Amino acid sequence: MDNDLPLGRPVDHPRRYDRSVLRRIERRTGRETIGITGPLPFTGEDVWHCYEFSWLAPTGIPRVAVLTVRVPVDSPYIVESKSLKLYLNGFAGSTFEGPDVVVERIEADLGRETGEALRASIEAADDTQTPGNFKSDCLDGLSVTTEHYQRAPQFLVSSGESGRDAVHTHLFRTLCPVTGQPDWGSVAIDYRGRLIGRASLLRYLVSYRDTAVFHEVAAEQLFVDLHEATGATDLTVDARFLRRGGIDINPFRSTCRSDAPRIRLPRQ
Repeated sequence: MDNDLPLGRPVDHPRRYDRSVLRRIERRTGRETIGITGPLPFTGEDVWHCYEFSWLAPTGIPRVAVLTVRVPVDSPYIVESKSLKLYLNGFAGSTFEGPDVVVERIEADLGRETGEALRASIEAADDTQTPGNFKSDCLDGLSVTTEHYQRAPQFLVSSGESGRDAVHTHLFRTLCPVTGQPDWGSVAIDYRGRLIGRASLLRYLVSYRDTAVFHEVAAEQLFVDLHEATGATDLTVDARFLRRGGIDINPFRSTCRSDAPRIRLPRQ
């Protein structure tokens, strides 16, 4: 881990716009730890919703909005989350002509950091998205026993049949590998291949509970494990983490589509 990253350290918060506070993390580093060294086996994006975002109009009156940033999965880098929060905080003390100027500035700055063109958008507070939910079966009511809270791909046991299944859980949790703080989330899985028993799948998902891993790597590890266990011809992993520091991170990995569904879960 780069010692220059602000995560887990006390830092000064900028009072004005300052893109120099941004820090980036190379995707390749995390992917190599889970065996992804060649062409990516998936497409997708990381969707960041930033709820604590404001800037000043030329009149001096604050403007507030929900900022959404969509980073393509093939970008060489991601922006470290605490540095993004510091960067966005700086807008609160700076004047911009209007929302379009704000979006253009963010797209340029974050595109430079990630090494890939990305999309940003802002919604006024009264226009923000109403929470929805996954359109699949929830696993959380299954009768399952476990005491294993480190990632356990051996729990992915085939039912002996092939077909399609679409399920989700709200019981997902990992730990930040830097601070040890819990990262709570929900995960939806849609696949076509060798079917995994649903109880086995839930045990596997719960096994991440004390596993130290970043959001993006967790989603990609889920994809790799599930693809290996199911031999899936179609596979989608949609991970929706709860906000921390006013930002929620939603890694989406799929063989079927590159854009994540535009939903926000009730806990987000």
